[in-house]
Formats: sequence, structure tokens, C-alpha cells
Amino acid sequence: MLRSLALAIIGLSLFPTSQVAAEDIRIVPDVVYGHKFGLATTFDVFAPTEEANGAAVLFMVSGGWYSRWSPPEQLQHRMKPLTDKGFTVFAVRHGSSPKFSISEAVADVRRSVRFIRLNAERFKIDPDRIGVFGMSAGGHLSLMLGTASDDGDPKAKDPVLKVSDRVQAVVAYVAPTDLRVAAKDAPDRLPAYERFPALDIDQKTAEPDSPLLHVTSDDAPTLLLAGAKDDLVPIFHSRNIQKAFEEAKVTSKLIEFPEAGHGFGGEDAQKATEAMVDWFVKHLAAE
Repeated sequence: MLRSLALAIIGLSLFPTSQVAAEDIRIVPDVVYGHKFGLATTFDVFAPTEEANGAAVLFMVSGGWYSRWSPPEQLQHRMKPLTDKGFTVFAVRHGSSPKFSISEAVADVRRSVRFIRLNAERFKIDPDRIGVFGMSAGGHLSLMLGTASDDGDPKAKDPVLKVSDRVQAVVAYVAPTDLRVAAKDAPDRLPAYERFPALDIDQKTAEPDSPLLHVTSDDAPTLLLAGAKDDLVPIFHSRNIQKAFEEAKVTSKLIEFPEAGHGFGGEDAQKATEAMVDWFVKHLAAE
């Protein structure tokens, strides 16, 4: 059941594609940004057809570190609040659990940022105005990009790896921030985590992929959205990293939804979406 929940998280707030006029958004599906084990890692592009603002926003397609393909038209409405503001949106898929680990998922999304930045002219975006958002595991991956990225390796043979994977703004919904508490040897581990293959890790293994442990003063401006009644990713995850951001003087904000659990509905969903869009408008605006 929890596996189904994890997959459902990937598609939070999806609506029928008929609600979006085809001429509003140009979709480029299945762009390949990497390969491994004979498989391609891909993303879909949602580009506004008018009044593009030159900034990019990446959406991490991930729930429970499962990353599932679906027709891009099913994501179209989810991207509309951003494309309406002129953002070009990239729905990024990573190597999925249970085949691939959390560390491998992090490596994949890092590569996606490098690839998009390297091909900024092709996608008609500014390489210095890239944001990222996601929900649950997607929020975790977004935070990893915001806190633990680098400028690339100038000695790499692969031209993609020479490019920075830093982002300029992050929005993380109901995101795990310290994977050590979900590791199999954590003393207070929630029983629910036993059903997520990606969390079959020990506390030591969890450290490199815990955003809380990577917070530094040069992190991207970050908006955290969390439900106070979340019993899968308790709100202390967001509160703890918000405290760390404040101590490091990182531009950040935590919005708590008192009655929400692991995901938002109704007015909470609307408010969260508005806050997300406003955050990207503020922090990715052209200078």
C-alpha cells in the first residue's frame, strides 16, 4: 500500500489535460540527459509559447524515490501555474527504486541540471536562473541540489560533468531532510519506512544524502512547505533544516499547514502552489 502511496505522490495535483489549451505550452517529451546500464534517463520540457521569462524550473518526478514515466500531457496542468508566469519547466525522471539507490537518484538529478545548463541556448533559458521543486522524495532531491551542489569538474572527459549543478532557488514540499532517522539502524525509525526499498540503508550510508548535513551559507534560497500532521515525513524535518538555514543566514522560509498531512488538498494546495510560484518569481527574476 505504501508503495502505491509513494507512486501517487509523484502525481500529486494532476488534473485532466483537457483543462489546458494545447497552444499555451509546447511539450518536448523524453529528452535524454544520460545513460546507465543500457537505459536512458530523460526529462520532458514544458515551454510557454508566449512571453517566456528565460528562467527554468525543474520538477523532480519522484515519490519514495520511485520515478515513474507517464505521458507528459498528464503533468501539463501541474506545470501551468509556472508556464503561465513564463517559466520553462523540466519534469526530470531519475533511476528508480528499487533498482537504483538514493545516491544514484541524487547523481542523476545532478546530471540533469548540468545537462540543462550546458544546453541552455537550445532550451532558450538563462543558465544562471534555474530553480527546482519536488514533493516528498522529490523535495529531498530538490534540497540536495540546493545544499550540496558543485561547480563541475574541469578535468572530466564528459562535457556535461564539467558544468555546475548549482541551482538558484528551491521549493521543497513535505521533504525528508535527515535520512539518518529513516535508516534501518535508527532507534526511532518509523515502521512505515520498512516498505521503502530505497531506505534499506544504515545511518552512515544516509549521511551523504541528508540535506540537513550540507547546509552552508552559499545555499540556494529555499522555501519549505510542510504539513503539521504529516505522519510519514514528520514536520521536524522541515523545522530542523529551517533552523539550520537561519543559523547559516541562508534566505529561506517555512510555511506550515496546521491541518495537512503528507500532501495538500483544497485551499492548502492552492496556497502552496501560489507560494511556490511567488518564490520562483522573486528569486529567478531577470536582473
